[in-house]
Amino acid sequence: MIRLLLIAALSLCAPLTLAATPTLLVLGDSLSAGYGIDRERSWVRLLEQRLEQEALAYRTVNASVSGETTAGGLTRLPALLERHRPAVVIIELGANDGLRGLSLERLHANLDALITQTQASGSRVLLLGVRLPPNYGAVYTDRFQAVFREAAAAHAVPLVAEMLRGIAEDRALMQADGLHPTAAAQARILDNVWPTLHPLLVPPRH
Repeated sequence: MIRLLLIAALSLCAPLTLAATPTLLVLGDSLSAGYGIDRERSWVRLLEQRLEQEALAYRTVNASVSGETTAGGLTRLPALLERHRPAVVIIELGANDGLRGLSLERLHANLDALITQTQASGSRVLLLGVRLPPNYGAVYTDRFQAVFREAAAAHAVPLVAEMLRGIAEDRALMQADGLHPTAAAQARILDNVWPTLHPLLVPPRH
């Protein structure tokens, strides 16, 4: 009888423990999905390892999809928020909008909606941006980056303006397409993201 009671108690505690572990959701495109490399070597997987090393108990959900745009992310976001109830959401979208030359006004509106919905769910937000290749022209590329700064400022969320800083400029760290970083570059991506992400993961001191 005692053994049965112990088994029953443990079975009740397990789901509670899982539910008590906060979730970190990554909503991104191919840069976070590990395009062209072993997914186990992607920067998001390295992030999971960093969380373990830092004794930060987070469950990581990588909801990144290659080719994703802000519009696609906006379509998927409600179900992801409902299913995972994340404490922190990393929004890494917009590069494909820019590469396709889509409207920057629409990009701004979509980022605004992504952040608004995520914050309304009670999640903290980190926004990640990238710099477009120079062949898109200085006017478009500068305005593209400004959209991320404006969206982050409007909602008072932290921004990593160039997640590929120090990587995109180094051809040895980029795949043959010139758009996606190699496996060797993934640790650098994490190092670019981590200083801004870390404060969101540590409970505030009272």
